[in-house]
Amino acid sequence: MQPELLLFDIGNTSIKVGLANERRVLTSYTLPANVGHTPDSLGLTLLSLLRHAGTEAADLKACVASSVVPGFDPLLREAVARYLDRPLHCAPDDLPIPLENRYERPSEVGADRLVGAFAARRLCPDAASLLVVDFGTAVTFDCVSGQAYLGGLIFPGPATALAALSREAAKLPRVNLDIRAQEPAPGRDTTTSIQHGLVFGFVCMVEGLSQRLKRQMPGPAKVLATGGFAASIARVSPVFDQVLPALLLEGLRRLYYEERDNL
Repeated sequence: MQPELLLFDIGNTSIKVGLANERRVLTSYTLPANVGHTPDSLGLTLLSLLRHAGTEAADLKACVASSVVPGFDPLLREAVARYLDRPLHCAPDDLPIPLENRYERPSEVGADRLVGAFAARRLCPDAASLLVVDFGTAVTFDCVSGQAYLGGLIFPGPATALAALSREAAKLPRVNLDIRAQEPAPGRDTTTSIQHGLVFGFVCMVEGLSQRLKRQMPGPAKVLATGGFAASIARVSPVFDQVLPALLLEGLRRLYYEERDNL
C-alpha cells in the first residue's frame, strides 16, 4: 500500500525515519542526528529517502515527529515546509498523548518516552501493566498501568557507557559489542573483557531493574523493548515479552490517525 505519513523519531544520536499508512509502518531508515545539517541538506536527504522508497512528497498526507533535541526542531520544520510542503505534527504539542501523566512536572518527560508508552498500551490493551525498555543514548524504563504513565528510570546506554569508558581510561580501546557468547566468561584479553563486561552487565541490569519495577506495578506486567541493543539482550535473556524495533514509529502513526478520527 502507498505510504501516507512520514514519521520522525528524533533522538540525541540518530533520527529514525518511517513511512506508514493506516494499517502499519511500512519501512524505516536511520539518519544521524547531526545539528550541523542545514534545512537544505536535510530536505534533499528526505527527498532522496522518499525516492529510494518508491514514493514522493506529493503522495504524503502529513509528517509526524517526536523529538528530544530542541535544536533540531526548527531545522526539521523548515526542511519539511520547503521540500515536502506537508504539515508537520509534533507530539505532544500538536498531537496530545492520551495517557494520564503522573510525573511531578509533566513537561519534563521526553516525548519519546510518552510516545513509546502510548504505543505499548495500544499494542497490549489487555495487559494490566507495561514496562517499556528503550535502548538509545540512554536506556529508559517507562511504567504504564491502566491508562496512566507512572514514570520510570534513566540509565546510560551501551554506546554511551562504552564511549565514557574509552574516554576516561586511556588504555582501554573502543570495541564492538556484537558478540555471540551466551554466557559471560573471564576475559583473557582486553577486548573480550570489555565486551562481556558491558553486554552481560547490561543484561543483568535490565533483568534486575525489570524484576524490581514489575513488583511495584498492579497486576501482571509485560516487558516490551525497543532500540538497537534490545535484540542483543533478548538473544541471551528471556526478560522481554516482545522486542518491537518500530515501537516509537508505531506510536506516532497511531497518534496521527486517532487524532484525525476524533476531529
